[in-house]
Amino acid sequence: MAEPKSGPELTTLRLLLSKGTISQAEYDMAVKELTDTMGLRAGEANTLVIGKWATSIYGFVEADGIYDTTESFNEIQGNSPVQRPAAYAGSHDRMQFTIRNSRLGLRLKAPEVSGIRASGQLEMDFFGGGVNSNSGLGTAPTPSLTGNDPSVAAAAQGTANQEGVVFNNAILRIRHANLKVETPVVDFLVGQYWTLFGWHGQYLPATVQIQGITGEIFSRQLQFQISKTLKTDDVTFEAAIAAGRPVQRDSGMPVGQAGLRLAVNKWTAPQTLNYASTSIQPLSIAVTGDVRTIRVPSLTAPKTDQVSQTGGAFAVDAFIPVIPGSKDKKGNSLALDGEFTTGSGYGDMFTGLTGGTSTVGALPAGAATGAPAGGPAGYNPHLDNGIGFFDAGGSLHLIQLTSFVAGFQYYLPGKGNWIIAANYSRIQTGNLKGTLPAASDDATLDHQDFFDANLYWDMTPAVRLGLEYANVKTTYNDGGAAINHRGDFTAGFLF
Repeated sequence: MAEPKSGPELTTLRLLLSKGTISQAEYDMAVKELTDTMGLRAGEANTLVIGKWATSIYGFVEADGIYDTTESFNEIQGNSPVQRPAAYAGSHDRMQFTIRNSRLGLRLKAPEVSGIRASGQLEMDFFGGGVNSNSGLGTAPTPSLTGNDPSVAAAAQGTANQEGVVFNNAILRIRHANLKVETPVVDFLVGQYWTLFGWHGQYLPATVQIQGITGEIFSRQLQFQISKTLKTDDVTFEAAIAAGRPVQRDSGMPVGQAGLRLAVNKWTAPQTLNYASTSIQPLSIAVTGDVRTIRVPSLTAPKTDQVSQTGGAFAVDAFIPVIPGSKDKKGNSLALDGEFTTGSGYGDMFTGLTGGTSTVGALPAGAATGAPAGGPAGYNPHLDNGIGFFDAGGSLHLIQLTSFVAGFQYYLPGKGNWIIAANYSRIQTGNLKGTLPAASDDATLDHQDFFDANLYWDMTPAVRLGLEYANVKTTYNDGGAAINHRGDFTAGFLF
């Protein structure tokens, strides 16, 4: 391997590989970590080298113009319900201009030692300061990308609710912050990263709007993950297990996740993840599972009693090239992507999902409610929204959910710099109706449907424009429904 220069050098990962400064394994590791933001541009990531240490700088500047026919959503639609037409918010439109989805990332690489490769990643956007909460900016809560902790909404009170503050003075927020170590035996990841459930970072649908969308697993959590990859010329097999941040710290137990993934290496097509990233990916399928413990104080005396439930879910994700494509021939290629999940108590894996239930408040003893707040005055379940609820008899239930996302991506003939993508998704609850008091049916979710159509144009390798129409329909448990139409124009500078 060539000796690195003694002074600082600004270069790219691809040039470092060609000079022998980094090995093929180090290059592959770096590209894999940057793909969900950079796609095919990962090899060209601007990299500062000092000795055998290297830091890659990447990200994009994004500006969104978003029009909604109701006041139901902030920039992120997520799984929040559409407000009913009878409500003010359900009968008036909204226009938002935002740069908060712009992204900045640093990927740091240490020298390889005895076959052990280590790297660190810090990636940020501008949704910080608790202003994911839409409190004070509209009628519906803004989805949180990292959970539904009511303390986030509380933190958003005050000046953070002024529109000029939220949109003009956006605050940095951590997306990823982790350490990765590859060894000849197994690989380790410690820190905040995409959850293993849903095999994140590999199966995000192509949408111009900011994710997550209805029914899409979209979550980053602090975790301790161990994985093993076996690769041949024809197939790649991956297995992983992880202990993640507890869905509820007072449960005393981490979330457990495990998964298997199989890829057919020579059957490839372009794949666009969300908005900015397009890469060449093989046919693959992943199966993942999740198990968690929920523990809340009992509604009745003595105060030291508890009620617990075990929840969990499984997911199947797939990417299927139909008309193959490659880096040199992206045009006239077609691929399908999809995800299916089912389980209970895993609402935190979806952006902004509550199902219409609430887990905070103080109600009189014996009051019927759709949340673990139906106990004595001052009762605190220490549980985020969208996970569980008490029925009228005081029994704890975890919210049952089933979701799916299905989409296609077609790269028009030519250079492949024009992309058409469309998606359909749904999320449905299984036990809110009939378990909660009938009076709750007008507020709780039966199901929510989403479909969209997207057009991307790569004006240059560094400039991508996007246009999307999206339709969201919420059906409540009393049979009532509400629809939001969304238009999104996005311009991005990718670096």
